[in-house]
Amino acid sequence: MRLYYGPGLCSQASHIALREAGLAFDLVKVDLAAKRTEDDRDFQSISPAGYVPVLEIEPGVVLTEGPAILQYIADRALSSGLAPANGSFERYRLQAWLNFVTSELHKGYSPLFKPDPPAEYKPQALALLGRRLAIVEQALAATPFLTGAGFTIADAYLFVVTGWSGFVGLDLTPFPNLLAFRARVAARPMVKAALAAEGLAR
Repeated sequence: MRLYYGPGLCSQASHIALREAGLAFDLVKVDLAAKRTEDDRDFQSISPAGYVPVLEIEPGVVLTEGPAILQYIADRALSSGLAPANGSFERYRLQAWLNFVTSELHKGYSPLFKPDPPAEYKPQALALLGRRLAIVEQALAATPFLTGAGFTIADAYLFVVTGWSGFVGLDLTPFPNLLAFRARVAARPMVKAALAAEGLAR
């Protein structure tokens, strides 16, 4: 398998999941501005949408969209515990969290990276993110990870997305449970390995 990624972007969740799953894979860095891979291929010939992550399962067979890729990875390594069994209620709870992270958090952070947003936009966007993170904070008061005692692909995704907070000026100190969660995830050996491989070692 081959993961097309950008350092620190949402593709990092798939990168972490691949390492946690113990699957063999190659990393291919993408210049998203130029739409070129590090080996100088046209990235849009691989993924017409032109964004990461993209998982090339075999030549010509690609999967896009982070939540789908994360579940594919988890299902390739069932013994890893990265996702409950398909069809179980626990799996639907995991999918609910994946949906929440992608729609309520990821898409809330993304516009804040754009240059020169309207002056009134940023405070409103940060306030909305704060309300969404309060939901996560409450969930993490009862369990170390989103769905319980074990680390899952939803936790990898939440870790990556909330890691953007400092770049957009979102203070996480009102969310001590989230900060403790982030410390737990950051301490995992495979998370450290993924960050190092992306040139983001702490």
